[in-house]
Amino acid sequence: MRLYFNILTLTFLMSHMWANPMFVQECELDSTCKILFIGNSLTYVNDLPGLVSQYAMKKGIKVHTRMIAQPNYALIDHLNDGKIQREIKKNHYDFVIVQQGPSSQEEGRQMLFDAGYQLSALCHEHHAQLAYFMVWPSRSFQQSFDGVIQNYRDAAQDNQAILCPVGEQWKKHIALTGLWDYYGPDDFHPSLLGSQVAAEVIVDALFKTE
Repeated sequence: MRLYFNILTLTFLMSHMWANPMFVQECELDSTCKILFIGNSLTYVNDLPGLVSQYAMKKGIKVHTRMIAQPNYALIDHLNDGKIQREIKKNHYDFVIVQQGPSSQEEGRQMLFDAGYQLSALCHEHHAQLAYFMVWPSRSFQQSFDGVIQNYRDAAQDNQAILCPVGEQWKKHIALTGLWDYYGPDDFHPSLLGSQVAAEVIVDALFKTE
């Protein structure tokens, strides 16, 4: 287990600094809030960053988004490429939102933690707030849904990041309605409705609009 801090008081102070409610408020009041999305096709299908911009505008929040996403990429693949490190260092983002596949198994869980640890340090160094975009399993692997939720939630907590609990919202919707309309035709990627819901959850989590 990694030892982040040696003193209880320092842990308390640092956790409050990373949560930083004033940071969110300052971003809201600024003319434009800059958000970098890092992920794979679960982000770029239906242009999730664009939907986030649209929904934020409805809330009176102006955002500028940039996306670095590749098919089938995990966060470690992005780190190995080196592009996201250069982007974060160069462009002074307010938020960096990350996702990979469902990650319900141990290997995926470990990647969420380890890559998040590196990204969290990088974001902190460049005055950005890391956020996890919690995704969902394919329709045929619904039994893994709780594992997806738990692993994203744990990784966000471990790396003192904001959690955007999209997967939780999807699971609740399915349980309440019996509908699968958040899924697209391949039963894994989101429909437009599914991406719109994801955008709403992300904006509400970043700017605490709910």
